[in-house]
Amino acid sequence: MATKARTLTKRAVIQTLKELPERFNADELIERILVLQKIEEGLEDAKAGRTYTLAEMRAHVEQKWSK
Repeated sequence: MATKARTLTKRAVIQTLKELPERFNADELIERILVLQKIEEGLEDAKAGRTYTLAEMRAHVEQKWSK
C-alpha cells in the first residue's frame, strides 16, 4: 500500500522526548520518532480503510515465502 509522507505533531514528539531518560543518544531519539511516525501512518491507513483482512495477509505471506 503506497502512502504519502505524513507529518507528526509537535505534541507527540515532545511527549516522546519527555519519555526518554535525561541522557540519551541521537540514534535512540531518531528510532523512537520513526516508530511514532509508523504508528501514526498505520492509524491513518486504518481510518481510511487501507487495510488487509487476516485471510488476505496470510495468503500474501504464504505466496511470498513459499518460493
